[in-house]
Amino acid sequence: MTNQSATTDNPFLHLTADCQNCFGLCCAALPFATSADFPFNKDAGIPCPNLEADYRCGVHESLRGDGFLGCAAYDCFGAGQKVSQLTYGGNDWKKHPTVAAEMFQVFPLMQQLHELLYYLKQARFREEAEPIYKDLEIALKKTAELTKLPPAASISLDIHAHRSSVNELLLQASKLVRATAANLHKKGKEKQIQGVRKRDFIGRHLQGADLKGVDFRGALLIAADLRDSDMRMADMIGADFRGADLSGADLRGSLFLTQAQVNSAKGSARTKLPAFLRFPDHWSQSPDRE
Repeated sequence: MTNQSATTDNPFLHLTADCQNCFGLCCAALPFATSADFPFNKDAGIPCPNLEADYRCGVHESLRGDGFLGCAAYDCFGAGQKVSQLTYGGNDWKKHPTVAAEMFQVFPLMQQLHELLYYLKQARFREEAEPIYKDLEIALKKTAELTKLPPAASISLDIHAHRSSVNELLLQASKLVRATAANLHKKGKEKQIQGVRKRDFIGRHLQGADLKGVDFRGALLIAADLRDSDMRMADMIGADFRGADLSGADLRGSLFLTQAQVNSAKGSARTKLPAFLRFPDHWSQSPDRE
């Protein structure tokens, strides 16, 4: 799994994977199946054969070429180091095998909580979401407190109920942000998107499309041609960008876009990303910035 770089002024720094302070939890706790993203099957709780003794990935430099696209795009949102260094106080699962199974259960739950923190912080930083700032702050505090629970309490947490309550706030934030996009549309000058409700844009040709403020929640954008499209203020939560071409696309100001989504797509030197996201190593040259 990848170790994302971050700057000291990145407000999402603590929600960024720090593989050096993690016990390779994503490589051991999570399952994967033979597919376009993985070359073989692996069960949950079974360490990947590429995981080395020091918890480093033995094929990290060649993940994409070796067929581990899923690993190259994965992001734990900082849950790995939280579980490794805080929840378990630096006690790893190899030297303390009695906690291994429990640690592997806690990790994916922590990943979900950290992902929610990431989305909530994004919403809280948006001026458009000012009407719900207080509710967002309450949700942020509650979610942060849940990440500090001891292992047994974490495992018994009703994570689905908490995600549902947070999602209501995220939906409100999305509506507030996307409502401002209507004033920016260039009527008649850019190709408008069709069939938004269907959520299926696999392989769609949307080059140069005006996609400002579009709700792409859960949309399948696999291998879509999004070159030079304007995706500002679009809701990206849960959108699948695997193999999508974002060359020249403008994603500045988009909502809930993650590093994992960017890593799974293609891009170019002209792609415009939010300042807190890193330009993927497999993209060409350096990114355009705000």
